[in-house]
Amino acid sequence: MRNMAVIFKKQIKDTVKNKTILIQFLMFPMMTLIMENAVRMEGMPDHFFAKLFSVMYIGMAPITSIAAILSEEKEKNTLRVLMMANVKPWEYLLGVGSYVWLICMLGAVVMGITAHFEGSAMLLYLAIMGTGFIISIIAGAAIGVFAKDQMKATGIVMPVMMVFSFLPMLSMFNDTIRKIAKFAYTQQLNLILQEDLRIEQMDTKAVVVFLNLILFVILFAAAYKKNGLE
Repeated sequence: MRNMAVIFKKQIKDTVKNKTILIQFLMFPMMTLIMENAVRMEGMPDHFFAKLFSVMYIGMAPITSIAAILSEEKEKNTLRVLMMANVKPWEYLLGVGSYVWLICMLGAVVMGITAHFEGSAMLLYLAIMGTGFIISIIAGAAIGVFAKDQMKATGIVMPVMMVFSFLPMLSMFNDTIRKIAKFAYTQQLNLILQEDLRIEQMDTKAVVVFLNLILFVILFAAAYKKNGLE
């Protein structure tokens, strides 16, 4: 726990210095706050921007941030120094992962308050967001471990991030994209959010989300077995 706490504090300091990662955490909560209060159109569903940006937040911020953190520290040999200081790989990964998850959850709280979710709706909303963040963190970690440097990590993470963050929005306008998007966890989480956060509406959606989780765990395990953290 001491090692994980040190890594957590280290990431807070690094994020303050790294404006690119900091913007990833702040962008969608700020956009939700602005759009929910500034835009009103006839026939627009309730909390339209909050729900749309929530899914984009899940598909973008955790994946890009943790992939950037891991690839940068691999490139700068920071991880090798940590390993020599008796920090175990799982301690480092849990420390970084929990940090990204917590910061994203703080952003989700802001978005939930902006959308005026209350009581059970707020709890379910945060549970959905937290689940999505975990899957995205594992996906981003797989990319960060697989890539040998920041440039390669960026080249991989950008298309992955674009797919998972924009598929739900594009599926609203195109039937073919909707058929493809149904296999993505972000699309299923988007459908749950659009159906007024009702547990009884989850049915097969939860199965797809779980299968996505298993898939990314397998990909992360394969990347870790191939490259490790060093």
